[in-house]
Amino acid sequence: MTLDRKLHVAVLMGGWANERPVSLMSGEGVAKALEARGHRVTRIDMDRQAAARIAEAEPDVVFNALHGVPGEDGTVQGMLDLMGVPYTHSGLATSVIAIDKELTKQQLVPAGIPMPGGRIVKSADLHERDPLPRPYVLKPVNEGSSVGVAIVTGEGNYGNPIARDAEGPWRQFDELLAEPYIRGRELTTAVIDGPDGPRALTVTELVPKSGFYDFDAKYTDGMTDHVCPADIPDAIARLCLEYALRAHKVLGCKGTSRTDFRWDDEQGEAGLFVLETNTQPGMTPLSLVPEQAKHCGMSYEDLVEAIVAEALRVHTSTGGSHGADQA
Repeated sequence: MTLDRKLHVAVLMGGWANERPVSLMSGEGVAKALEARGHRVTRIDMDRQAAARIAEAEPDVVFNALHGVPGEDGTVQGMLDLMGVPYTHSGLATSVIAIDKELTKQQLVPAGIPMPGGRIVKSADLHERDPLPRPYVLKPVNEGSSVGVAIVTGEGNYGNPIARDAEGPWRQFDELLAEPYIRGRELTTAVIDGPDGPRALTVTELVPKSGFYDFDAKYTDGMTDHVCPADIPDAIARLCLEYALRAHKVLGCKGTSRTDFRWDDEQGEAGLFVLETNTQPGMTPLSLVPEQAKHCGMSYEDLVEAIVAEALRVHTSTGGSHGADQA
């Protein structure tokens, strides 16, 4: 679906989450792409007066370029649903589930999508005992961009058990998700909605030049090599596309999503696990969805317009109730 008229688009970005700098980059990229196509753009830095500013602007559609809370967890989606304003990406129900890694597992695993085991743990309990055999991963339940992720190994410097004065997510969050560490390779697949339904694009491998694919590695130029398409067996690539598309549909994602994987290449197909599905993928110069779209013949401007077109289609087809989006 393409845009057949020029629009007034409010680009909502920034906010107060840990991912604010990334959101500002995404939002500015989107705004410039829309302006290059002749659309009118109002840039709105998310704050407590955002609803009033959107109402004053009276846009045809809101491009949600926020990452993290409150733009990715259903809060902004609920606000825009109440206002009756069309907006990009997933609606309220999907956003609430997808940002919560434990809720996501409860939806995807019964649908036949493999994900690591694990459980929610109290951060205070980590100073008494390990929740899982080492090595294991600790991550916030509802943060993105690898914010607050720690890999706890037998020879790590966190202590055994984890010392109370050790730097880590246990000092920021009362609860964490503990999962077994999966050795191997970092893969990701984007899904984009179109007039014929969603399609999975390709598979990218992320190869950090040091450490693991954390926040700095994602958004610092030169710290991670993107191999697109990934140099992996055809069977693994097909599974990535299948799982990403299935996750997009099961969760009820709209516009675009990106599903991240770990693949233990010593285990073959049995070693492929979905880590999470991101409903608000980045749109920065280093972001993966624009990179995969370009590989598939879609320019950045085409991608942005396609996401906007899908938002208008969803708003029209649902009578303005973007929140009723779960498959």
